[in-house]
Amino acid sequence: MTVAFFNGHIATKDGLISGGLALEKDRIAEIAPINGGDFDLDGGYLLPGFIDTQVNGGGGVLFNDDTSADAIAAIGAAHRPYGTTGFLPTLISDELEVIDAAMRATEDAIAQGVPGVLGIHIEGPFISEQRKGIHDPDKFRRLTEDSVKLLSSLKRGKTLVTLAPEHAEPEFIRTLKAAGVVIAAGHTDATYAQARTGIEAGITGVTHLFNAMSPLSHRAPGVVGAALEDQSIYCGIIVDGHHVDATALRIALRTKPYDRFMLVTDAMPTVGSDTKQFNLMGKHIVAANGVCVGPDGTLAGSDLDMAAAVRNTVNTLGVSLADASVMASYAPAQFMGLGPDHGQLKIGARADLVWLDKALQVRGVWINGEGGPL
Repeated sequence: MTVAFFNGHIATKDGLISGGLALEKDRIAEIAPINGGDFDLDGGYLLPGFIDTQVNGGGGVLFNDDTSADAIAAIGAAHRPYGTTGFLPTLISDELEVIDAAMRATEDAIAQGVPGVLGIHIEGPFISEQRKGIHDPDKFRRLTEDSVKLLSSLKRGKTLVTLAPEHAEPEFIRTLKAAGVVIAAGHTDATYAQARTGIEAGITGVTHLFNAMSPLSHRAPGVVGAALEDQSIYCGIIVDGHHVDATALRIALRTKPYDRFMLVTDAMPTVGSDTKQFNLMGKHIVAANGVCVGPDGTLAGSDLDMAAAVRNTVNTLGVSLADASVMASYAPAQFMGLGPDHGQLKIGARADLVWLDKALQVRGVWINGEGGPL
């Protein structure tokens, strides 16, 4: 069955194209001027579905509290109205038994066909106490052969691990990479040299650039300097107006192509929920004005959704919608090794779509050809 969109702008990897798009079942069949069809975009935009590699929760559910396929489905359903068609449920630093349960739940969710779930992001506990953020330092540990084996055990989907390179032996990083695990540096106080050692061993990204990592200074470039200098490293950024000053982000974006920056939410259970408070590892967290904070004011993830991240990137950072689309879809797809069928609108690619109106508000979402207007 063919579904046609017309009277809009199609966001391809190389820019916006005026016209329309047609789907044939779960694939994109045509991108061309189309004079009529099923959905009048009304001058709006059709973008590849957003891919969020850092989703701690949503819809009132925190993944750490409920490591089940049902929880993953609930989190995905909460983010879908904001244009997220692919995501990694993210586990904050916890015991190895919880990590194991979360990985098995991810396998179950993918086997059940839960829409959007692409794998899992294990953020800690192999991180630095000096840059712990809201993470519980009682959970922290160094990588060992047993933990490397666990992190390499996912049988369905992709695994992303955030670790501190100064607390991970290079041979363990190499072993993880060889097993197909994607590795990011984050919550790290590494020196520039330690960061470079980790990159040479197999680290290919950084988790929430600037936040919870050694900063760039004139005599100590730190992890930020290593990440911005290396043209191959993917940088996740939280564009919510709270985690990073807009000026710092604009400077960072000048260091390398947009397709090496990924919009992430670091979302907590408050996204897609009327309840704007929750407990995290025994701490009471409150969301207000789009940011989540603990009792002492420490940032604790965000109340951000991907559509808002795209709008903020356009309106606050001055990035074009086409480039913001690359940061929200193509870059994370490439970072996770999802292949050319994900993260871009082109003939033959998966029909993962987000319809935005002229104000960049979500009007419709399709995952693998299934969906419709909101």
